[in-house]
Amino acid sequence: MKVLHVGKYYPPHPGGMETHIKALCAELKSSVDVEIIVANDSGNTVEELIDGIKVTRLGKAFDLAAAPVCPRMVRKIRETKAEIVHIHYPNPTAILSYLASGHKGRLIIGYHSDIVRQKFLGKAFWPFLKRALDRASAIIVATPNHIASSPILRPYGKLCRVVPYGISLEAFKRTDHAEVEDIRKNFGPRIVLAVGRLVYYKGFEYLIRAMRHVRGRLLIVGNGPLRRTLAEEASAHDITDRVFFLSEVKEVSPFYHAADVFVLSSVARSEAFGIVQLEAMACGKPVVNTNLDSGVPFVSLHGVSGLTVPPADPLALGRAINNLLNDPARSHELGMAGRKRVEEEFSLATMTNRTLEVYREVVGS
Repeated sequence: MKVLHVGKYYPPHPGGMETHIKALCAELKSSVDVEIIVANDSGNTVEELIDGIKVTRLGKAFDLAAAPVCPRMVRKIRETKAEIVHIHYPNPTAILSYLASGHKGRLIIGYHSDIVRQKFLGKAFWPFLKRALDRASAIIVATPNHIASSPILRPYGKLCRVVPYGISLEAFKRTDHAEVEDIRKNFGPRIVLAVGRLVYYKGFEYLIRAMRHVRGRLLIVGNGPLRRTLAEEASAHDITDRVFFLSEVKEVSPFYHAADVFVLSSVARSEAFGIVQLEAMACGKPVVNTNLDSGVPFVSLHGVSGLTVPPADPLALGRAINNLLNDPARSHELGMAGRKRVEEEFSLATMTNRTLEVYREVVGS
């Protein structure tokens, strides 16, 4: 079976979708013939063999509402001999390219998220997305919440197949214990950790405000356009001695192991899942997340692997963090339950096997 994956970009380009495609395809290649086409950051088209997988980075002409436009994508999809084209969405230009290609094989849409912020683009694009969804043999979503909360997906519920994202557990079991101890020595005790791009939907400003009520130190690992704004937020509340921005971290695993609590403070459905929750849970850490109408609260369950609070609520965030910091026994219990949940439901092998089941179902039909 030959499968063509179509994404926006591919690592080392950063992003959750990019990381997911790489991890999934690396596992799929032992069972199916996998090829990947994505956009390049430049106008040049480059073909590479990465970990035994052919990756074509198509020359990008320009961006349209953050979506790369690659003129050669239509032809590449048309010419593929793949039995299945697996498009990772949101990626409007990939959908348009597929529709224009006239490809006769099976279509699977990996539906990562609705278009949330660009509402005008979403409305204008809807007729084309509907054509693709009507054409699809299956729609893969990461949680049942994706279907229930999306007005676009609800009518296609019978086509949807739930395949939660998975991570490599071994990557987070292995860690540099000396580095962990250095982190705890420099920032501990009572370390609160957050990981992610410094963008609007992560809600880091509410987490920073919550730290006014927390006796501990917040480490934010990541970079992004809101770095200066968030630093000013910490300064305005006179807590710069307890909030640290770490943008040059090469390996995040030691920070998970050094932390006492992990927080995902996201405030918008653009945070569709929150893979960083899995990473923290794999390291045995309790999670504080927000009750978004997305997959976020499905990943770490309230009272099972952590605590869930309303979004954009600094007081609730602060209370939840304090509850865990002040009760190490409960934190340990939640952390161990989280690790077990990742092992049973969110491993890379489980995600791959479930994806293969969808492929076989589609080809068999």
